[in-house]
Amino acid sequence: MTADWKRFIIPSAVCAGAATLGALGTKVDSAWYTNLKKPAWQPPGKVFGPAWTTLYSLTAFASGRALNRLSDSRDRRAYLGELGVNMAVNVAWSWLFFSARRPDASLLASAVLEASTLRLLKRAATVDRVSAAALAPYAAWVGFATALNAEILRLNPDETSRCQPLTRTKSV
Repeated sequence: MTADWKRFIIPSAVCAGAATLGALGTKVDSAWYTNLKKPAWQPPGKVFGPAWTTLYSLTAFASGRALNRLSDSRDRRAYLGELGVNMAVNVAWSWLFFSARRPDASLLASAVLEASTLRLLKRAATVDRVSAAALAPYAAWVGFATALNAEILRLNPDETSRCQPLTRTKSV
């Protein structure tokens, strides 16, 4: 099978866009984040950038391969739709956790992201084992990140009570 390299362009752009937008919402140097209690098993901060760069690259690669192996355009559009939703939730997590300072809401987003990632992996696995294998580290990392988010929330119970509402309420 000859790869159509054009099918790698959209997944690469979607993943690069998510990486950029997510990075804009990530504030690891903020006083709020640095003052949070974190578990001893949290990796050092310098690991996250290279890890996410690798995961986004693997996701773009896996998605391009999967798109090349999906037989009809409707299936390819469905896959791209799922990838787009996945990356949107990925970006939302960064903004919810770091910018909105909502570890409770970001935990929910992280659980949704894990479900979405596993669904993407399953869809890729139906057409290509290599694509599924390339998505597996992303699924594992998001699972780990969900556990980490949950532990940070547990260690910082006051953060939930200090959280601002996600929606505006009308003043009476």
